[in-house]
Amino acid sequence: MILSPMRFKNFVWPHNPRVYSITYERKLAVHKIPFGRHYVQSLGQARRVLKGEGEFVGEGAYDTFKKLATVFYEETPGVLVHPVWMTATAWFAGLELRQEPRRDYVAYSFEFWEVVDGGNTAALTAVQTAAAGGGAAAEPAGQQGQWHTVARGDTLWGISRKYGVALNRIIELNPSIRNPNLIYPGQKVRIK
Repeated sequence: MILSPMRFKNFVWPHNPRVYSITYERKLAVHKIPFGRHYVQSLGQARRVLKGEGEFVGEGAYDTFKKLATVFYEETPGVLVHPVWMTATAWFAGLELRQEPRRDYVAYSFEFWEVVDGGNTAALTAVQTAAAGGGAAAEPAGQQGQWHTVARGDTLWGISRKYGVALNRIIELNPSIRNPNLIYPGQKVRIK
């Protein structure tokens, strides 16, 4: 099975990381009640963390790592597209060089934290859903740009080709679409 490359903002991995793990976390509180019993209360889902490690190999491997480091230094969250995990808005939380770098080989590890609703996403827009239809749609109330209402059989790839907009750009404009392979009729997709 051939998987698409992992992407974050404008960086595309030349090949997918070798190892990754996803941690899901929920905050819980324990309240004591009489007679030695207790009650557990969910305080809600916390962040999801994607960690991994990989290598850049071949001529220019260290230059590729430097490009990834440049993306790490940006002080904003971005869209993380992983070949298996759902697409998410995330912070690039950690990047580690795992050995003495060489021009032709760099081992590294990384960590991304998903932005939880209510997080620092002021620059990102939300996608709204509406009744089924097709073609270019009017802007949802209070939102600027050009929108497409998803019709039965539409895919993000097809929408990107129809409007001549790069698929990566459509994914960036629609951070609430967690899985770019799953959109629904009636859903509004921002295209510009």
